[in-house]
Amino acid sequence: MVTLIAPEYPENCQSDIEIIRIPSKKLPFDPEDRLMSLARVKGLLPKLEKKRFDVVHIQTPFVAHYGGVYLAKKLGLPSVVSYHTYFEAYFEKYLPWLPHFLLRGIARRFSASQCNQVDGVISPSNQMLGKLREYGTKTEARVIPTGLKLNQYKMKGESSFRQNHGISKDDQVLLYVGRVAHEKNIPFLMDVFVEVFEQNNNAKLVIAGEGPAHKALKNRAKVLDMEENIIFVGYLDRETELIDCYHSADVFVFSSETETQGLVLLEAMACNLPVVSVASMGSKDVLIDKQGCLIANLEINEFSEKVIKLLTEPEYASRIAKAGVAYVGNWSTEDKAQELLDFYQSVMRRRQQETIAVAT
Repeated sequence: MVTLIAPEYPENCQSDIEIIRIPSKKLPFDPEDRLMSLARVKGLLPKLEKKRFDVVHIQTPFVAHYGGVYLAKKLGLPSVVSYHTYFEAYFEKYLPWLPHFLLRGIARRFSASQCNQVDGVISPSNQMLGKLREYGTKTEARVIPTGLKLNQYKMKGESSFRQNHGISKDDQVLLYVGRVAHEKNIPFLMDVFVEVFEQNNNAKLVIAGEGPAHKALKNRAKVLDMEENIIFVGYLDRETELIDCYHSADVFVFSSETETQGLVLLEAMACNLPVVSVASMGSKDVLIDKQGCLIANLEINEFSEKVIKLLTEPEYASRIAKAGVAYVGNWSTEDKAQELLDFYQSVMRRRQQETIAVAT
């Protein structure tokens, strides 16, 4: 049995598991996220005491983290956190007026403090776990990446994405999927696109997602005189529109250096879409050159040349894409779920042993 405590959104998704929705507020600098009321989370204790749980798994920092730690202690349960936010890289993007060394120090202490408050830490990549250890995290930890429901990425029915967004069948589409946020380095992709467009005026760049950098990026597209060719499609339903979007593109492009894993890279490969990406932080664990992707440095000419190679050599692009489909078979949710269950049991055994040791 799983019970999920989550913020209340204007449009809540349906689920087979129990979801307890907590009233939430928009964040002024990030309209995509919601902040729950900590008092409301703590107020769930009487309701949760009537049920039987084995572990509290915390998925996000801030209110969810401190609420989860509180409930775990009150319920006498071990707590596990999935730590997939690289705050060291985030803070300087959103607080640029403060000294970077000060922000890095705050971010590192914040992350270490949160990880040392729980019984187990899950990191989505070796690189992120290495950072957490550098910060001073002492808690038992394991690398367990997020997996994919591979069947979800097969195209069902006729594609309508291009028609819905005014993209012709002759256009060649570069695609970015993810949060439209400052730390994602999307301006670099826009500069790459300008280089590609100079050689192929049938090219389009589609940016799928929402986030705090949306307005700035739309203004940048205008400055680049690319308003007609850089298309912002906003949030797409993950089970329908997003799959159609992936299958309608020709190349997936990604230049974020702050990923703790980079799940969208695997999603693109699962949709038979070749990828051009930098391999940095967590994406180093995901990407193998020629296995669904071409790895590029963060240099406009090199990156654009690899994109153009895939656009102009369809047989080569097809071989890269096929290799990617085979590669993502190693990233199934079933395998990752078993790894997660094993870690829960490890944390629960250690907690039980510590309790026995204290009692004796």
